[in-house]
Amino acid sequence: MQSVRNGLSAVGHMALATVVAAVIAAVVSVLALEAIARVEWPAFPSSNQLQALTTVGQVCCLLGLIAMGWLWRSGREIRRWAARIGASVFLSAFTVVTLGMPLGATKLYLFGISVDQQFRTEYLTRLTDSAALRDMTYAGLPPFYPPGWFWLGGRAAALTGTPGWEMYKPWAITSIAIAVAVAMSLWAALIRFEYALAVTIATAAVTLAYSSAEPYSAIIAVLIPPVLVLAWSGLRGGGADGRSGETRGSAARYSGWAAVVGVGVFLGFAATFYTLLLAYTAFTVTIMAGLAAIARRSITPLLRLAVIAAIAVAIASITWLPFLLRAARGPLNGTGSAQHYLPADGAVLTFPMLQFSLLGALCMLGTLWLAWRGRSSVRAGALGIGVLALYAWSVLSMLTTLAGTTLLSFRLQPTLAVLLAAAGVFGFIEIIRSAAARWGRRVIPAGMVIGLIGAIGFSQDIPHVLRPDITVAYTDTDGDGQRGDRRPPGAEKYYSRIDEAILEATGRPRDATVVMTADYSFLAFYPYYGFQGLTSHYANPLAEFDQRAAAIESWGELTDPDGFAEALDAMPWQAPTVFLMRRGGAAGSADTYTLRLAEDVYPNQPNVRRYTVDLDAGLFAEPHFTVQTIGPFVLAVRTGR
Repeated sequence: MQSVRNGLSAVGHMALATVVAAVIAAVVSVLALEAIARVEWPAFPSSNQLQALTTVGQVCCLLGLIAMGWLWRSGREIRRWAARIGASVFLSAFTVVTLGMPLGATKLYLFGISVDQQFRTEYLTRLTDSAALRDMTYAGLPPFYPPGWFWLGGRAAALTGTPGWEMYKPWAITSIAIAVAVAMSLWAALIRFEYALAVTIATAAVTLAYSSAEPYSAIIAVLIPPVLVLAWSGLRGGGADGRSGETRGSAARYSGWAAVVGVGVFLGFAATFYTLLLAYTAFTVTIMAGLAAIARRSITPLLRLAVIAAIAVAIASITWLPFLLRAARGPLNGTGSAQHYLPADGAVLTFPMLQFSLLGALCMLGTLWLAWRGRSSVRAGALGIGVLALYAWSVLSMLTTLAGTTLLSFRLQPTLAVLLAAAGVFGFIEIIRSAAARWGRRVIPAGMVIGLIGAIGFSQDIPHVLRPDITVAYTDTDGDGQRGDRRPPGAEKYYSRIDEAILEATGRPRDATVVMTADYSFLAFYPYYGFQGLTSHYANPLAEFDQRAAAIESWGELTDPDGFAEALDAMPWQAPTVFLMRRGGAAGSADTYTLRLAEDVYPNQPNVRRYTVDLDAGLFAEPHFTVQTIGPFVLAVRTGR
C-alpha cells in the first residue's frame, strides 16, 4: 500500500512539473507567434531574410539552454527552479523560431491546404464550429479519426474568435512547443537535468525536421523516448545505473507504480491523438512486459501491463466510445482502407545510421551505444527495444501485404530517427565522460563546443529540409483569398462569395447544410458537411464511402431532373442540398457539370485513381434547383430544402 501511495505521489509531482512546463511553453509560443505576425515579412521562397533570422533565433535559444545547464549546476534550489523555467522558455522559443519564422509571411501551415492538409484543416474547422465530437465530413456520424488534437485546437479557435483554418498554424506550432517542454519535464524526472536538456533539444530538432508537417504525430513522437524509458523502468521494477547518468534516487522514484500510471496515461492520450503511434508504442510496451516477465520469472510485469492497458482504455474511451457504440449497430465499409498505402519507403527497411550526414553520424553513435550498453543501462535497454520493435513492425507491415493491407511502417521513420538520436546523445555523453575521467575535466568544454556546433549545423538546416512544404504554404490560397507570396490567388478566392450565396439561398447555418463537391478545400475553410470525402483512406467507415461513390456515379446516367430529385430523396443518407461543381469538357462545356472523385486502387502505387463524373446540366433545372456561376464554379442549390 505504501508503494502505491509513493507511486501516486511521484505521479503528482510529475504531473505538476508537466503542467507548469506546458503552461510556460504555451505562453511563450503565443507571445512569440504574435510578435512574428505583427511584422510584414518577405516570402520565405523568394528571400533569405527569414532563414537568417531563424538561424539567429536558434543560436540564441541553444546558447540559452547551455546557460540553463550551468545555472542548474550551481546547486541552489532557487537557481534550479529558474533553470527549469528557463529551459521551458528556450525550448519553446526554439520550436517557434524554427517553424514560425519561415512561415512568418503566410497564414497557412506546412503544406498549405493541399492533399492531407485539406482534411486536417477540415477537421479543425469542424471542431471550431462545435465542441461536439463529430466527423470531419459526414453529417450525423461520430468521429473515427482521433479528434484530440483537433478538438483542442478548435476550442482555442472558438475561444479567440479565429477561423479554424487560420488557427491551424499557430496551434500546430504551439502544440509541438508544449510537447517539447513536456518531454524535457519527463526526461528531467528520469535523468540528470543537463543530460535531459541535451537529449530534448536533439529529439526536438529531429522531430521538427521530419515530423512537424503532421503536428499531432510530432507531439507524440517527441514523447515516445522518455515514455519508453519510463515503461521499461516500471515494468522491470528496478532502479537505474548511476554510471550512465541516471541518478538512482530519481529513477527509482519513477520505477514502480508511478511509471505504470504515467505510461497508461500516455497511451490513453496517444489513443485520442494518433492511432498508429499508439499501436506502435503499445506493441513495444507489450514486448517489454514479456521480456521482463521472462527475465524475472514472474508475472508481475504482465500484471503491470494489464494496469497500463486499463488506464489507457479508460482514457481512450472518451473519444472512441461514440464510434464503437455506433459501429456495433451500423454498417461498416472500408474499415481497412486507411492502411492501403505502400510507398517505396514502406517496402524496405530504413537505416538512418548509414546516411552521410550529421543525423546519420548521431544515429550511428546511438546504434553503437545501444549495442554496447543495452544490457547494463535502463535507458539503452528501453531505447534499444523501441528500435528493434520498430524494425519488427516494419517487417510485419511488409508481411501484411499478403493479407491485402499494411501497417503503415513508413510513417514510423521519423520515430526511428528520434529514438536513435536520443541514443546518440547518450552515447556522446558517455564518450565525453570517459574522456574526462582519463584526461581531466578540461575535455568537457571541448565536448560542449562540439555538441553546440553540431546542434547549430543541424538546426539551421531544418528550414531547407522543410522547404518543399514551406513553399506550398506560400503558394496555396488561404481562406482570405490571398497567397503568402503575394502572387495572384487561385480559384479559392471565390470561396467567400460562394459561402455568402449558400447562406442566402438556404437561410440555414453551415452545419445544417450538406455540400456535394470535389473542391474539398471549400469544406476546410467553411464548416459545411460534405456528402463524400476526399478519399476512402480518410473516410469514416460508418459513411459507406463505396456506396456513396456508386450513387454519385449513377447520377451521371440520369437526364431527367425529376428522376434526379427522386434519386436524392431515396438515398439512405442525408442528401446534399448544395452542389459545388466545375463546368465539364475540355473547354468548359455548358452542357455538363463535373465532379472529380477518387477511388482506392491499392496495392498499386499511387494508391488512388482520380476519375470524373459528368452530370447533365439539365438535372439542375428549375424548379428543383437554382443555379449560378461564380468564377470557375457552378453552384446549384436545391429549392424548398
